[in-house]
Amino acid sequence: MRMTETVKQLLIINVIFYIGSNYVGDVTYQLFALFSPDNPNFNYWQPLTSMFMHARFPNLMHIVFNMFALISFGSALEHFWGARKFLFFYISCGLGAALLHMGVNYYQYHHALEILQQANVPTEVINAVVKEGRYNNALLEIISLSDLEAMYSSYNIPAVGASGAIYGLLIAFAFMFPNAELMMMFIPVPIKAKYFVPGLLVLDLVLGFKGSSIFGSGGTGIAHFAHLGGALTGFIMMWYWKKNSFNNKRWD
Repeated sequence: MRMTETVKQLLIINVIFYIGSNYVGDVTYQLFALFSPDNPNFNYWQPLTSMFMHARFPNLMHIVFNMFALISFGSALEHFWGARKFLFFYISCGLGAALLHMGVNYYQYHHALEILQQANVPTEVINAVVKEGRYNNALLEIISLSDLEAMYSSYNIPAVGASGAIYGLLIAFAFMFPNAELMMMFIPVPIKAKYFVPGLLVLDLVLGFKGSSIFGSGGTGIAHFAHLGGALTGFIMMWYWKKNSFNNKRWD
């Protein structure tokens, strides 16, 4: 299926953001990437703009995979829905992804902060953890290393990428074409969408809670809960549209 017009415009916007952010540098990430609301770099427009930002060069795979998925799944959906409904769905899923990601970050940061404050840890020690990632071994008698790492990353590391919106598209695709066969690059076996997409979500959920990667130990650097937020938003919207497709609340 040929690339549809709205998908083409989204692709162009993402490429422009990618080239511009790599050319201008840090200031674009400070302005447009999604920071935690506790971080002074947070701005109200970031839940929207962050979905057009991607990992810096030379990491090309982040934007390449997302744009490949946008073209593959987005064109099929826009073909059946039309531009207005598709764009509304895409942006809504991206915002849903940002909201869940911010909620998880807020919880992780304040959960660790509460533990440290209840243990009467001095403010300067907490600030060293939050802003510099420094801690002494005595802190590990009060709080786990994973909680300290989550506190630091939640506060400091911004989220970028269209993946949350893409996961919403995957959900919609599985709703509309459940028997279409999909493949992951490292699992070259065709799997029907109605099994492939839930399996992918379970994997994200497990890795999100473990904070580890399928490719090795340590953090993934992937906002798994943003993926799940986009998927959840997409599921709610698809369920609502399907339930109301034959009454006066349908989308025209």
